[in-house]
Amino acid sequence: MTHHEPAPLPDLFRFQDGTRVQHPEDWPARRQELLDAIIPLEYGGLPPAPRATRGEELHTSTVSRLGGARYITFRVVTEAERPFAFLLYLLVPPGSGPFPVVLNGDACWPTITDEIAAEVLRRGNILAQFNRVEIAADVRSSDRTSGIYPLHPGGTYGALSAWAWGYHRSVDVLARLEFVDSARIAVVGHSRGGKASLLAGATDERIALTSANDSGCGGAGCYRLEGPDSETLADILHNFPYWFGPRLGEYIGREAELPFDQHFLKAAVAPRLLLTTEALGDLWANPTGTWQTHAAARQVYRFLGIEKRIGIWYREGGHAHSRADWETLLDFMDWHFRGRQSVFRYDDNPFAAA
Repeated sequence: MTHHEPAPLPDLFRFQDGTRVQHPEDWPARRQELLDAIIPLEYGGLPPAPRATRGEELHTSTVSRLGGARYITFRVVTEAERPFAFLLYLLVPPGSGPFPVVLNGDACWPTITDEIAAEVLRRGNILAQFNRVEIAADVRSSDRTSGIYPLHPGGTYGALSAWAWGYHRSVDVLARLEFVDSARIAVVGHSRGGKASLLAGATDERIALTSANDSGCGGAGCYRLEGPDSETLADILHNFPYWFGPRLGEYIGREAELPFDQHFLKAAVAPRLLLTTEALGDLWANPTGTWQTHAAARQVYRFLGIEKRIGIWYREGGHAHSRADWETLLDFMDWHFRGRQSVFRYDDNPFAAA
């Protein structure tokens, strides 16, 4: 495939009426414009929030191999004309808390080992998980007949929006638990789950820290800058059209005409915390394009005087949610939630010498 000089990224600081963002107080209005540009076109909108959400505790036990952590299963139930329910699993460290939470939607994917869970708990955090495919099936043949799709006939949102909705409903429940520090909730996901966690964090200001691992095209990557052997818009919509909104395909081959790129989604997290973790060998996830969207979004954080709240971290290796990725996130949490010095650097450009 021939890679052309990328088109410049759309301006994060230019209002739709042509005026400029002048002061930090202008940012919330511009942030809403970013979301209005990207969410309907790329993701097909978001599912509506229910009237209310409740958590029904189903089971509690103690896990001796994890230092006596409590394992709690909740049923998350939405109250609406057509209720919906899914399961949320918590590992809670000993003590009364309140504890920060790292919420992962990839319980359908066996990435969290006991070793990783033990490290999350050792650092004084709750590990919360749900299975995103309970919210929306991850198969093309589902044809919007399962999960939450029947709740919203005529809805145009794709699976990524449905999975982000699952994060939001989990936060509904977590934020009301007395042993949860509701001001320190982090979300994370890997690959397609990272696309969902990034969308969830950008669209819910209750989420204090948003993290995505190897999320690539439709996540932390870049449509305009296609790195060597990276996934393109045509690739992803050929394989996974149901992840996105119905109009995104109009821009295949016209990516430079998109009214956004993924730096819009990253910037919409500001002024809250954002960390993306990447692998240099994961070319399909476009590590070079991901740096470009990071650098663009970082300008917003710099403008707001909070540049340390955005981070990116690269490791050697390929597409995986490794222990090193988790430790990087946990250090970022410790740094910002607890004021502990981090051993990681979160803004090194591995492509600077290229």
